[in-house]
Amino acid sequence: MDFLPTVSVICICYNQGRWVEKALASVMNQTYSNLELIIVDDASSDDSRERITEFIEKHHFGTFIFNPENIGNCRSFNLALKNAKGRYIIDLAADDVLLPERIAKGVEMFENLPPEYAVQYTNAAFIDENDCITGFHYPIDHKGKSTQAIPEGNLYKILLEKYLVSPPTMMIRKEALDSLEGYDEGLTYEDFDFWLRSSRHYLYCYCDEVLLHKRMLKNSASNRQKMYKNPHTLSTAIVCEKALKMNVSEEENAALYRRLHYEVKWALYTENWEAAELMLSSMRKCRNDSGFLVGLYTLLLKIRLPYYKILRIFHK
Repeated sequence: MDFLPTVSVICICYNQGRWVEKALASVMNQTYSNLELIIVDDASSDDSRERITEFIEKHHFGTFIFNPENIGNCRSFNLALKNAKGRYIIDLAADDVLLPERIAKGVEMFENLPPEYAVQYTNAAFIDENDCITGFHYPIDHKGKSTQAIPEGNLYKILLEKYLVSPPTMMIRKEALDSLEGYDEGLTYEDFDFWLRSSRHYLYCYCDEVLLHKRMLKNSASNRQKMYKNPHTLSTAIVCEKALKMNVSEEENAALYRRLHYEVKWALYTENWEAAELMLSSMRKCRNDSGFLVGLYTLLLKIRLPYYKILRIFHK
């Protein structure tokens, strides 16, 4: 490759001081040379700010933005995106680790694809707080290849229905991010909404290699879904409502209905009544009728028993 396009890595940190230096070092240690690193600390209360400052002063690598108050991941990312100069963007959590070839392989793949491909994603290994591998996003064989077929191309309907892409493995064309105006700052988390809005207009490609270590902690996003009054649940309901307006076929409505069927159970379990009500409204519109399931969930919502406390008794 004669010309190396710039890749901007945006690293958002919030109280991840224990791991942030490893995340930043994984960017610095890439085999790809034309990199820009933008770090945003979202008003951490631990020693993140000090550790980031020490890293930059020691290595003379990276631009640091410090938020005087916590503004959330979506706004923090958009703030960095406005200053990013890269052709491609990586949104790196401050506790995850890029493997050395991640960016080089991503750029090589992108540079050989038409511009309709805006998102490239990979496999990931899960690591615990001590950096020990505990599993993989997609199961792998002895050669490190996925044991299942991973979809590419138009993924809109698939992403409507199920969780498929490990968010930190994505490399994204900045042009596409700009056209979407970045992340939706009205939401508490970004990935589900970004997947749908991007896949509605652009194609996805997959690199069948483990190129990132994703740290899985007790308070990770996947576990927060099960927490009482989880604030992300309302954002999920809002994204589903937005998706209903983007859908163009009965097949897509059916896929969204299946997603809502899954999500509304969690909304009821965690007693997110507003989110559950919004999800049920979307379910009715998907099928243009109530149906047994919607009727049952509507009854459970109307009764509003302390489902979280009741069900946790049986899970102890």
